[in-house]
Amino acid sequence: MHKVLKLNKIAVEGLSMFPLDQYEIGTETKDPDVILLRSYKMHDMTLGDNLLAVGRAGAGVNNIPVEECSKKGIVVFNTPGANANAVKEMTIASLLLSSRDIVGGVNFTQTLKDKGAEVPALVEANKKNYAGQEIMGKKLAVIGLGKIGVMVANSAVDLGMEVMGYDPFISVESAWGLSRAVKRAEGLEALIAEADYISVHTPLTDKTRGIINVDKFNCMKKGVRILNFSRGGIVNNDDLKAAIEKDIVARYVTDFPDDELLNMKNILTIPHLGASTQESERNCAVMIAKEMRDFVETGKIKNSVNYPDCKLDQSTDFRVIVMHENIPNMVRQATEILADAKININEMLNKSKGNYSCTIIDASDEPSEKLIKAICAVEGVSKVRMLCFK
Repeated sequence: MHKVLKLNKIAVEGLSMFPLDQYEIGTETKDPDVILLRSYKMHDMTLGDNLLAVGRAGAGVNNIPVEECSKKGIVVFNTPGANANAVKEMTIASLLLSSRDIVGGVNFTQTLKDKGAEVPALVEANKKNYAGQEIMGKKLAVIGLGKIGVMVANSAVDLGMEVMGYDPFISVESAWGLSRAVKRAEGLEALIAEADYISVHTPLTDKTRGIINVDKFNCMKKGVRILNFSRGGIVNNDDLKAAIEKDIVARYVTDFPDDELLNMKNILTIPHLGASTQESERNCAVMIAKEMRDFVETGKIKNSVNYPDCKLDQSTDFRVIVMHENIPNMVRQATEILADAKININEMLNKSKGNYSCTIIDASDEPSEKLIKAICAVEGVSKVRMLCFK
């Protein structure tokens, strides 16, 4: 029986994919094999020796101690693209909210309660205070052309905008999906220099933290509108405040409010609603459930942030899965231990991602517990498990 700890609410469509005769799922599960979560912060948690995988029903994993997991051989999964349409729709809505003062206008009408016959005249007299501009024909710069960035760019083209994109690490899949009408910028500064709108869709890393800063604001033309549905730390708050005071930024819309932003003018804060739709929650739950089951039951890895994608078709009844550092001689040492025990290797796969690797070995005979412990004792090996398909 595999034990699953659920740290956040996960849609029933995903949970129902775990067979009850094979998986025990609970919110107080001790020594779990799998952890499922959304936004729960795991950094203060103790990671048990039994823990095989952490599954994030969403894209961002900054709430998970990824490096600690990597060192312990724990595979961290996410669900890229499962909530892309929801975030895309919120971004397009925010394009309009940043252009037309809809929020201000709605708030104004609420002040007209109980004014009776005066309401129509007050509306006509004050509507000029909430006028804005149209997005058609305006220039949109999209930073980051992953699944969400591509969808935003394509939708903006359909709305009649002139769209430019920048992503030095764009995938082949994203490139194929991108509209031909989207122009390619040679660099970030060139991208934002002429933009009327800027939409940020890049993950928060050490390299992207604070990347929208005073230097970038000084490249922008006055009156730009910036949308951030990626992560709050990508935009430097102090530099943003100064850019607003200089009229460089006319409006900043973000899905990541904090106390500083709530005390600034010309900022529209949304309470992290980008992926908060019933559809995206179902999509994420189903996707993460499939990833978890594939890994637990076969060793297949797909959409991991810390280990490589791995898939080996079953060729024997016995499979050894070794999580280890990406250093020389790891595979040789593991296979020699099996060879010394007269166990043949029918099929094998070794793949690496950064500092970590996964080796999957289909063995002709069942390795003993002693052999598994011997492989685990090899310096650089963090976790070993054996699957029996009988």
